Amino acid sequence: MTIAELAARTGVPAGTLRVWRARHGFPAPSPGTHRSDADVAAIRAVIRWREQGLSLAAAIAKARQADGGRSDSIFAALRRTSPHLQPQTASKPALVALSRAIEDERAATASRALLIGSFQRERHYRESERRWRELSRTGALTVALADFERQAQPEAGPIEVPLPATHDLIREWAVISYSPEAAACLSAWEIVGSGEPADAERRFEAIWTFEPATVHAAARTAAALIEPIAPSIALRLSELLSEPPQPSRPELRAGAALATRAFGYLAARI
Repeated sequence: MTIAELAARTGVPAGTLRVWRARHGFPAPSPGTHRSDADVAAIRAVIRWREQGLSLAAAIAKARQADGGRSDSIFAALRRTSPHLQPQTASKPALVALSRAIEDERAATASRALLIGSFQRERHYRESERRWRELSRTGALTVALADFERQAQPEAGPIEVPLPATHDLIREWAVISYSPEAAACLSAWEIVGSGEPADAERRFEAIWTFEPATVHAAARTAAALIEPIAPSIALRLSELLSEPPQPSRPELRAGAALATRAFGYLAARI
C-alpha cells in the first residue's frame, strides 16, 4: 500500500508518517517504497504504547522489538535505513584511529554537540575516560555506554549508562557526534570467532557516515535503546534531537564514499 493508504488505515496523517521516517527510520520502506500489513500493525502498536505514556522513540523501539527486534542496535538500524553505507572489516587499532578522528574533529570545532559512545566493556571506557572527560567539558551532553555496575553522573564527565550483559549494544562499538553544524557516526559490531583473540587482533564490521540526517537517526536510535535503562537520559537526548536535521548534501556522500575507500586500504595494513 502507499503511504496515503497506510495513513488511512492507521489514522496517522501521511505527513506525520514522513516525519517518523525522517527522524526515526520508521516505518522502514519495503521494496518500491510501498508498505505492508506488518507496517500497519507496527504503527498501531506505536499508538498503543504512546497512549500508555511512552515517548515516541520508546514506543517505536518496542514496536520494532515486537516485529522481530529490527532496532536491536545502532548498527542494525543504520544498515536497515541506509543500505548505501558499505561495511568494512577493520581491526580494533583501525577503529580506534577512526574514533579518535571523530572525537578530535568535534573538539576542534568546539561545537556544542551531543556525544554518545558505546564501549562494550567498562575497562575499555576507563582507558579513554580522561579523554572523554575532556570532551564532555564543551559538549551539550556526553553519554558513555558499557557494562558498568550502575549509572553514574560525575560532576565533570560523561554520564555512565550501564548495559545489561544480554543487551545487543554489548557487542557494538559506536561513536556518535551530532550538532546542527557538524555530524559524524561510527558504528561497528564485533565479529565473533573461535577462541579469545588478543585485544589488538579483534575484528569488527564497521560503517560510518557524516550525513546529518543519518547521524541524527542513529542518535535517535541510541536514545530509544537507552530509554528502558535510563529514561531521564534518553529524554535529554530526545530534547537535543527535537529539531529536524539539515538535509544531506551530495558532496558529503561523495566525500564519505572516498573516505570509506581510503580507509579500506589503510585498514588492510593495520
